[in-house]
Amino acid sequence: MTSNAELLEIAATVARRAAAFALQRRRDGVEIAASKSSLSDIVTRADRETEKLIRDALAASRPRDGFLGEESGDSSSQSGLTWVVDPIDGTVNYFYGIPAWAVSIAVVEGDPDPSTWRALAGAVVNPVTKEVFTASAGGGARLNGERIHVTEGVDLPLALVGTGFGYDAEVRRRQASLVADLIGEVRDIRRIGAASLDLCAVAAGRLDGYFERGLNPWDHAAGGLIADEAGARVAGIGGGPADRRLLVAAAPGLFDQLHPRVEPFYAGWE
Repeated sequence: MTSNAELLEIAATVARRAAAFALQRRRDGVEIAASKSSLSDIVTRADRETEKLIRDALAASRPRDGFLGEESGDSSSQSGLTWVVDPIDGTVNYFYGIPAWAVSIAVVEGDPDPSTWRALAGAVVNPVTKEVFTASAGGGARLNGERIHVTEGVDLPLALVGTGFGYDAEVRRRQASLVADLIGEVRDIRRIGAASLDLCAVAAGRLDGYFERGLNPWDHAAGGLIADEAGARVAGIGGGPADRRLLVAAAPGLFDQLHPRVEPFYAGWE
């Protein structure tokens, strides 16, 4: 049996290598390869190249494990473990040269479904800032090797809250209506543009809370574990596992205030 610590070492090593590769590709010049769900939902050639690098490296190290990636789909697991990968989280930031993008790699036990999986290890690497966020189940969360923890004791009126928006214009309009109501009830709201980094920001106390609808498994597999191991509660509709319908992350006291504030807005969405 491979320990969580050993799995974390693999995740962090591959994520660092992939992040350095993506950064060099950014310096070489970004080429848009396609759009996905909408014209604003882009994929660069570097996304595809970086995911191939990660997939090949993991296959060489863990050939019996499954793989679920944003760009190249999934492969079934023979070991019960699956690697869940976002090769460049924050592709629009990456395209524009905004230094808020990251490589996100997690390994989960069970089917690669956020409603049932158990995250074992994860790494989120921002090569521009040279920050490496890591966590393993039961092992705590770290930033560049130093333990991190969520900020405790913050009530909603003093909370700095992160969120994100979907790519579809009508979805964004609906989400913005919630933000318009909520912004007067909190300290302020931030939209960073990379879910993995939003979750790591909660873990490191840079954000007090975070919520978003429409996240894919690779958007939060690593960051969600890192936030959880830093002391955050991470959950979705009805307090169940986070999924596409909703993810809320915050220290438990703030979670109890933020979650019931945003959940009714999203609970009725299809």
